[in-house]
Amino acid sequence: MTNVVENYDAVVVGAGHAGCEAALALSRLGFKTIVFTVSVDSIALMPCNPNIGGSSKGHIVREIDALGGEMGKCIDKTFIQSKMLNCSKGPAVHSLRAQADKQWYTREMRRNLENQENLTIRQAEVAELITEEIGARETRPYDVVGANEKGVGASIASPKKVIGVKTVSGATYYAKTVVLATGVYLNARCLYGDVIEHTGPNGLKAANHLTESLLKEGITIKRFKTGTPARIDKRSLDFSKMEEQKGDVPIVPFSFSTDPDSIQKEQVSCWLTYTNDVTHDIIRKNIDRSPLFSGVIEGTGPRYCPSIEDKVMKFPDKDRHQIFVEPEGLYTNEMYLSGMSSSLPEDVQHQMYKTMPGFENAVIVRNAYAIEYDLIDSTELKPSLEFKNIAGLFGAGQINGSSGYEEAACQGFMAGVNAARLMQGKEPIILKRSDGYIGVLIDDLVTKDTTEPYRMMTSRAEYRLLLRQDNADLRLTEIGYEIGLISKDRLDYVNNKKELITKEVERLKNTHVGANEKINNFLKANGTTELLSGVTLADLCKRPELSYEKILEIDETRPHLPKEVSEQVGIEIKYEGYIAREMQQVESFKKMEGKKIPAELDYDKVINLRIEARQKLKKFKPENIGMASRISGVSPADISVLLVYLKK
Repeated sequence: MTNVVENYDAVVVGAGHAGCEAALALSRLGFKTIVFTVSVDSIALMPCNPNIGGSSKGHIVREIDALGGEMGKCIDKTFIQSKMLNCSKGPAVHSLRAQADKQWYTREMRRNLENQENLTIRQAEVAELITEEIGARETRPYDVVGANEKGVGASIASPKKVIGVKTVSGATYYAKTVVLATGVYLNARCLYGDVIEHTGPNGLKAANHLTESLLKEGITIKRFKTGTPARIDKRSLDFSKMEEQKGDVPIVPFSFSTDPDSIQKEQVSCWLTYTNDVTHDIIRKNIDRSPLFSGVIEGTGPRYCPSIEDKVMKFPDKDRHQIFVEPEGLYTNEMYLSGMSSSLPEDVQHQMYKTMPGFENAVIVRNAYAIEYDLIDSTELKPSLEFKNIAGLFGAGQINGSSGYEEAACQGFMAGVNAARLMQGKEPIILKRSDGYIGVLIDDLVTKDTTEPYRMMTSRAEYRLLLRQDNADLRLTEIGYEIGLISKDRLDYVNNKKELITKEVERLKNTHVGANEKINNFLKANGTTELLSGVTLADLCKRPELSYEKILEIDETRPHLPKEVSEQVGIEIKYEGYIAREMQQVESFKKMEGKKIPAELDYDKVINLRIEARQKLKKFKPENIGMASRISGVSPADISVLLVYLKK
C-alpha cells in the first residue's frame, strides 16, 4: 500500500456531469480541489442519450447557466442539432433540446477542467471516507436553525465530520469538504439476457469499494436500475423508410452569454421510425429471458423512461411505439435509438431491431443493456445537499436517486457551491420551489422517499409559468453574482434588461388607441373583434388572436428593443393575470418556508400529532413548516398541530 498523503480544500468523487460542475464551482471560487474519476477519458461521459436538455431538463440547463455553471456553454459549443420542444403549447413548457456530439462534448468539458486554476484531476478509485467525531461544543457559521434566526452559532447537529478520502491504493487525501458524485458506478453491473458484467457503463471499471465505507458511516444504501438502447451502424440503415427530423432555424443557445449569431450552422438530422406488431410479438415470446422480468435485476427502474419490453407489456393495446434514431456525433457512424432501451438477450435484440422500417439490415455496434448501481437515501441530506449526520460531506447526482445528465449537473453545481460556502463561513444557497426547477428537484429529493430514479418534469413545478426557461437569467443571475460565479458586467446587463422590460410593459399599459378605421381594419384582418371605444395596447396584446409582435403594425411609438426583451414583454403582457395569481401563491408559500422549526425540537412532546407524522418528522427533520408540509404522511391537520405547538 502507498504512503502518499496530499491535502486539499475539497475532494470531488466522480467526474460525470455532477462532478464536473461541483469541481468547477469549487475551484472557481478559489478552493484547492481534486476530482477523482475511474478514467480521465470518461470525464463528462454521455453513456446513454446523446443530448442535453429536453422537456423540463432544458429549464435546468438554463438555470445552471444563469447561476454560473458550465453545461449550457459546453453544449452550445458542441451541439449538432437544436430544437425548441413543445412550441405548440404555452411558454411555461417550452424546452430547448440539443443533440450533442458526444466525444466533442466530453473533450470540451475535460479541457475546461484541465485548464481550470485550483483544480487537479486524478484517475483513481476512491474506496473509503475518512471521518472523525465532532466535539459537542464545536460551532460553525451556519446550520439548521436553532440558536438564533439565521442559525449562527448553533451547535452542529452532525455527530461527525468528513476529513478526507482514501483510494484503493491506500493514498490519503485530506480535505475540509467532500462531494460524492459517483453516478451509476457504485457496485455497478450491466445485464442483458443471462449475461452479467460487473462493470460501469460502456465497459468502464465499476467502483466496488466505496459502498462498504458508506455503510460503515451509517449511510443507508439503496439499489436502482436504468438502461440504454443498442447503438446501430448508420451505414446499415435505410433512412428513406423513416421520417426526417430537422433542427430549428434560427438556433437558440442554451447559455445567456452565447451570441446567437455565433452558433448558426448546418445541422444534422435525426430520424423517426416505429415498432410494430411483429416487434412486440418477438418481445412477448422472449419476455421470460429478460432479467427485468425474470427477477435477476434487483434495482428499481425509472418509471418515465421504461425499457421497450416494459412498454410492450404495460401497454398491450398500443400497436406501435415511437423510436427516434439520433446520431452520436459528426465523426462516428453510431446511431442511438431513443425509446428502445432493453435488457433482452443479444439474439432477441438482433431479431426485434430488424422488424422496424429502415432497420431490415441493421448492424448492432453495441448491445442494449440494463445497469444496476448503489445509491444513498437522499432524505439523509439537508436542502444544501450536505449529509445531516456527516458535516462537510455532500451528495450530488445519481447517487442521490436522480436520473439524467441535467438533474445531475444542477445538483453537482449546488453541492459544490454549498461546500464552498461552508468553507467560507457563509450560509448555504437554498433555492426555493418558487426560485427554479433546481429548487423543486432538490426539495423533492430531500423531502420525499425516492423509490425509483427521479426524473424532472414540468408537472412537478407548482409555479411553472414563473419558472420558464426563457427567464432563468432574470430569476437567478443575482444569486449567481452573490455566489461569486457571475461577473458584475453580466449582472448589470441583466438588470438593464429587467428595466427595459418593465418600461415597455408600462408603456403598453399607458398607450391608448381609438376605435378608428385604421385600427378596426387591422383587427378585422387578424380575425378579432373591432373596437367600439378606446383601449390600451396591452389590452389588445391579451387577445387570443393577437400578440406583442402582431400589434407592431399599429404601435407607432414602439422603441427598438433587443429580441430577448421583446420576448419577455410579450409573455408578461399576455399572461399577466396568470402570473399575478402564481405570485400570490408564492407569497403564501414563502410564509410557510419562513416558519422555521428548531433543530432540537422533540416531536414526541407535540401532543395530538399522529404516529405516522411523528415518525416521518423525526426521520426527515424538516427545517421549516413548508418542508414539513411536503413530507408524505404529514397531513394538513398535523401541520396545524405543529404550528400551534411552535407558537407556544
